[in-house]
Amino acid sequence: MSDLILQYQNLSPEAGCDEAGRGCLAGPVVAAAVILDPENPIAALNDSKQLSAKKRMLLRDEIMTKALAYGIGLVDHTEIDQINILNASILAMHKALAVLKLTPEFILVDGNRFKPFKDIPHACMIKGDARFSAIAAASILAKTERDLLMSKLHQEHPVYGWEQNQGYPTLAHRKAIAQHGVSPYHRLTFQLLSPNQQLGLFD
Repeated sequence: MSDLILQYQNLSPEAGCDEAGRGCLAGPVVAAAVILDPENPIAALNDSKQLSAKKRMLLRDEIMTKALAYGIGLVDHTEIDQINILNASILAMHKALAVLKLTPEFILVDGNRFKPFKDIPHACMIKGDARFSAIAAASILAKTERDLLMSKLHQEHPVYGWEQNQGYPTLAHRKAIAQHGVSPYHRLTFQLLSPNQQLGLFD
């Protein structure tokens, strides 16, 4: 069984929220909200960062099958540039919560920043994805959904290696930006290059 905490307080149903892609240079930020079934636990749940890609995909299917409700929301690179990544991350979580088929009585959020959603009480939890089952489940759904999206975008623009780096600021990704310029999916308000690189135009 997982060592994660199943429930934070006594209000049920309780939704866990998390996002993926906040630190990336390209693509959307993706969030998920999950309401788990206390009667149908998922034994192998863990923080998505502690799991292999194969294990995350297996757990993704199990979460979607066993959860009482789940929702996924995303905010694209254009809106990230317009409203900043913090607001975009919170907006993505609100979108995920809005499509839940059950209305939660309480929202448990990974991290330390959130804006109230429909006057539903909430709590922010630092490293919540390593502490609470519902947040861990949300982190897995958000991460796998975003990885699938970035794999599709990789087919359009393979020079950036998004299938491997998922848009994160790896050395190879930054070198590709310096060589090929920006793609239509890059976040232009982010520092795309290291200070000693020059930004070219997309071709």
